[in-house]
Amino acid sequence: MTKNSKPRQNSADDNAPLVDLYKQKRRYFELFLRSVEAEFSSAPELNTGTPTVIHSLRGRLKDEDHLLGKIARKHAEGRRITKGNLFSEITDFAGLRVLHLYQGQFSEINKFIMKRVKSKVWRLVEKPIAYTWDPESADYFKGFKLRTSVKPSYYTSVHYVLAPANLQEGISCEVQVRTLFEEAWGEIDHSINYPVKTEKMASIEQLRVLSKLVSTGSRLADAIFRVHGQG
Repeated sequence: MTKNSKPRQNSADDNAPLVDLYKQKRRYFELFLRSVEAEFSSAPELNTGTPTVIHSLRGRLKDEDHLLGKIARKHAEGRRITKGNLFSEITDFAGLRVLHLYQGQFSEINKFIMKRVKSKVWRLVEKPIAYTWDPESADYFKGFKLRTSVKPSYYTSVHYVLAPANLQEGISCEVQVRTLFEEAWGEIDHSINYPVKTEKMASIEQLRVLSKLVSTGSRLADAIFRVHGQG
């Protein structure tokens, strides 16, 4: 390689062994995803009352083509993905979204997760993180001892990476907790920025404006339920 040459980009063929490794474990990811979803859907404290704490659950396993794209993006960022680090570098092979109506319900969801961790049903693969651009929301999440981070896109969600407490085989599930307002923003952003991020500044700015409107909607929903006696 010459001094000014760029490193060769990995091809799909180069990364095929990594996809094969995922295929071998896909069934285990699926079983763990189902068990995590069952824990949430069967918890009385999250599924009784009006409104229930959990509005809905959305689970998915990572598509193999999307995996190839993610490996390529990480490689472009200078992060080399190998068979040895595949399941530590990529932690969203299984994913579950936990959707709720308003921010005030988050405390019960966080309490439920941490209780399961404490009782060794699950373990945390990494410290949970709240993605938010809003300083007021950041302060709210810090009250639960969550680290916070701001994404340039203004993406908003709380992420937990859970694994079976008694298994060290790289099986995990990324749980994303967000309000329905935040989910609507996420779906629009995903349509525009995945798998390739848009370079249109107008779209980028419009998404940021929409994120601010979403934050306003979430705060209004909190206010409505506080007045109603459920905040």
